[in-house]
Amino acid sequence: MAKSLGKKSKKKLFLWGIPALLVGLALVLVAVYFWQIRLQKPVEVNMAHHHHEMSADMASMPDHSHASSSAIACEAIVEEDTDAPVKTYELVAARTVLSLGNGKTKAARTFNGTSPGPELRVTEGDKVVVTLKNKDIEDGVTLHWHGINVPCSQDGVAGVSQDAVAPGEQFTYTFVADEPGTYWYHSHQMSSIQARMGLLGSIVVLPKSAGAETEIMDVNAIYQELDSTPLLNGSAEGLTLDGHPGDLVRLRLTNAGNGTLRFRVDGASFQVAAMDGHELNEPGPLRDVEVPVGAGQRYDLLFRIPDSHKVVVRSDSLKNLPITIGEGAVPPESGGKERFSFVDYGSPLAEGQDRKPAADRGFELKLGQSLFVNTINGRSFHEIPPMNVKEGETVRIAIVNEGGGDHPFHIHGHTFRVWSKNGVPLTGSPVYLDTLLTTKGDRFEVTLTADNPGLWMAHCHNLEHASMGMSMMLNYEGITTSYTVGTRSGNLPDL
Repeated sequence: MAKSLGKKSKKKLFLWGIPALLVGLALVLVAVYFWQIRLQKPVEVNMAHHHHEMSADMASMPDHSHASSSAIACEAIVEEDTDAPVKTYELVAARTVLSLGNGKTKAARTFNGTSPGPELRVTEGDKVVVTLKNKDIEDGVTLHWHGINVPCSQDGVAGVSQDAVAPGEQFTYTFVADEPGTYWYHSHQMSSIQARMGLLGSIVVLPKSAGAETEIMDVNAIYQELDSTPLLNGSAEGLTLDGHPGDLVRLRLTNAGNGTLRFRVDGASFQVAAMDGHELNEPGPLRDVEVPVGAGQRYDLLFRIPDSHKVVVRSDSLKNLPITIGEGAVPPESGGKERFSFVDYGSPLAEGQDRKPAADRGFELKLGQSLFVNTINGRSFHEIPPMNVKEGETVRIAIVNEGGGDHPFHIHGHTFRVWSKNGVPLTGSPVYLDTLLTTKGDRFEVTLTADNPGLWMAHCHNLEHASMGMSMMLNYEGITTSYTVGTRSGNLPDL
């Protein structure tokens, strides 16, 4: 007869059982993770009519048929002929080993051998022609012009406006740069992977009548996470510029990473001159104020170099990547942690010139998280009903962050105006954005004019969140596409 287990043996079995239980639980979580990831990769879906429309909270919803005889294909919507000056570029996507400037190297995917790729500087009104060539990016590549309201066919979203450009192939983008400002470009094929691996760059549109702008020291600074390594203008060592006392500096900050960056300007007062490429009205002086820049956003800061010391722009998230401009001593780090708010910054337009328009249609987008999936209104990616609109309508959108981190929400093809934050109307300058930083508990009301017919993605620009499902469509009535998203076509815009 077998002896019963003693207390010590039972205790040993119990202790051994705990790790086994934890391993089993971990395996279950991993299985659920990959199952939910798989849900974000449909076999094949047409984003023009992948779901019934989202119910609107305003106006009756007419029948939205995308298969009518009068339908127009996204790929047929191109830039109109113009005799504007032409700026021509070629960008070659390739695998490269990059030097980071600190003695280290890293495998990357680059445009013309660098990451970020070449800075494209054009003038307002220029016709921009960019030929993208794919040398050896096996998954294909595209170019999305973040913040520039291009025609639908030029938006660079794999599976919506084009197929991803395969190795050995090319695609030419043509658009008119009609809005001055700071913008950027990146691949929108497997964007969470390809942007992180280096397929991105800056595009700056200078105003046609520069005037006093010619007297400004214009500095472009694009931050990225190259496979988890923070870089500034492609370097791991920060940026140092000569500059002279009295120089007026426009610093164009682009956050091409996934997390929110918070910047301080030490050694000078400054202004937030523009957000997402759009000038603010009568911006006031700031000092010892921290400016949060969400993923995908651009902030133009304006300051004058003092006589006695340098100006240093710092971020706690980027300790080794300061921007130092000027001569003399390095100023101490500012102690102020007041957070910049655009709700009451700058000046409103004159009375009677700035009335909130009546909306023809309204939507509410609740940004949240369910286990390993980031959601909009509790659903993910192609399961999220699109916002269906008609050309010419004024569209009101409530954007609500219910949790899961910061969600910088980006809408393709449009510039929207922010009217309120957490029920408080904006009382300062009008604020026009293409990417809105939201934090947990925030509720914003924005409006846009449906003046750019097409099929447009709307998603969190923490691209990891987009890859986990926080990505949907804003679709115009009567617009179709012959392209599809999914594993069958290989077009995976937000993977």
